[in-house]
Amino acid sequence: LNVTEGKSVMDTLAGCIEYKSLLDVVVNAFFVRDGRCCLISERNLYIVICYLATFQLEELGLQQFSRIVKSLDTAKMQKFLRFFFNALYLNTWIKDEWSQFYDSLYVKENWIDPLLRWQPKVQQLIEQLTDILSNRTATVKSSTVTRPKEFNLTVPKPRAIPIPLPIPPLEKRPPVPPSTYKPPKEKKQLEEIKTRNRRKAEDLLLKANTNQFRCATMKPEKGEVCYKILYYLKIPQEIVPFFPQYLEVVWELVLRQYFEELQIDNIPIKLNAAAILREGALYQRKMEQELKRIENLLRGAGDPSEFLEWQKQMRGKDLEEQLTEIECRRLQGKLSHEEAVLAHQNVTQENKKKADLMREEKAELMHQYAEKRLQEQKEMRELVEQVVEGHKNAKQAKVKLQKYKQQIVQEVCEENRELLRQALEEEEEKLRKRYELIQQIRAIECLPSLRHKFVDLTETGGHGLICEMSIVELRERLALLREAQKAAEEEKRDQIIHEKQAKEQLLLDKLDQISLFRAELGRAAALKQEEKKRKSQSGDRPMKDERILNLQKKIVEKTMERKKQAGLL
Repeated sequence: LNVTEGKSVMDTLAGCIEYKSLLDVVVNAFFVRDGRCCLISERNLYIVICYLATFQLEELGLQQFSRIVKSLDTAKMQKFLRFFFNALYLNTWIKDEWSQFYDSLYVKENWIDPLLRWQPKVQQLIEQLTDILSNRTATVKSSTVTRPKEFNLTVPKPRAIPIPLPIPPLEKRPPVPPSTYKPPKEKKQLEEIKTRNRRKAEDLLLKANTNQFRCATMKPEKGEVCYKILYYLKIPQEIVPFFPQYLEVVWELVLRQYFEELQIDNIPIKLNAAAILREGALYQRKMEQELKRIENLLRGAGDPSEFLEWQKQMRGKDLEEQLTEIECRRLQGKLSHEEAVLAHQNVTQENKKKADLMREEKAELMHQYAEKRLQEQKEMRELVEQVVEGHKNAKQAKVKLQKYKQQIVQEVCEENRELLRQALEEEEEKLRKRYELIQQIRAIECLPSLRHKFVDLTETGGHGLICEMSIVELRERLALLREAQKAAEEEKRDQIIHEKQAKEQLLLDKLDQISLFRAELGRAAALKQEEKKRKSQSGDRPMKDERILNLQKKIVEKTMERKKQAGLL
């Protein structure tokens, strides 16, 4: 192609890419409606024709556009142009679809109105294509068709009508058994079993809700032993039913007492360093507390054992009150849950009523919208008819405008040729200068150069820095650093050895101190055990709080009310 033709082809390609969304609307609708039998591979052909008809028809002119169309397949072009230049389509859905991408006023003035002005002339082109197709079909030679002839066969005689056989009487059928219309017994039995199982499940749920902490109670045989030891440990009896973890502590103390009676406290146990230090610190802290207590007694202070006993009792009461308060809160939360379920069921009924009202309103609105839509379509048809009548009187103005635009196109083409010629000259000048520069670089590369460089290890780099040094000096400094690092490592190793010996001596001293404390504590425990055996346990188990019983009763009532409400729903 020459420069002008190549530029026009590139402009067409760029326009098809730029306005792809608009062209796809028309071409996709063509394949759905009139082009169902057309090939998908011919899609780009219809896109180019649509672009030329929409954006380039004023510049090309009808004669050049007709030449392009007639050079292609006549049937395909006739079908596509008849679809695209349909005035009803242009004023209705094509305009609406294009208005989704660009402003509706811009679409109407720049694209839809020019297409409607060209529509009569393009209609003449469509008629020419239709005539070509009709002439082509008329010139097709008609082939002779073989016509079959009927065989001369003998007409058969009509058959005689046979005498009908007598209809035998039907046997009397047995009546339908009554069990057919009755439900089977198995179904009734299954319903009864299901009802019984549901009642059992409700009873179990009620018992589980009322006796939630029963799993934490002790067995009677374990309780007697535990309550005997509680007295020696000075632990309130009210804590045990609510904290099952105390049972493990009690049994551990029982086993420890049993082993103390068997005098097996002096079994040697292997201890690590952390355990020795920890136990030594414990005994040291106990010894300091004991010395402080003796000093306070010498100064005239009283024995705090009575105060501690009273403090334990008060703490037990506080703990019992806290547990009661926690149980009340839990039951209140459960009661609020039941009330929330009832409120949710009421809200569900109200929502159903609102939904019915909304359906009725929606049906009324849909009816009004349908009537409004029919009125708009009627007004649109009248507007299209008025626009078509107005375009019939504008043919002369279109011819003058087309001649003026063709003249402008010719002037623009001449200017483009001059600009292309100047661009080619500038590009040739750039290539010539680049070629000369490459020749100079290659000549410089061909010159011989010194490839061997002698290095003096005692000289510096000469970069002008304060910290510059030669390679020899660097090696000497590295050797000094290695010697200093080695001396520091030896010193650190000796220090670690001394610290380890001191720690071992400290552990040995701690072990001696621990053995002495254990012997003394063993004797003290034996004396204390003898005193505990002389005492007995007394006290009654607490009763449940009245608030808890009232809340449990309310929960049961709310549960029954919720089940009745669910059955009604």
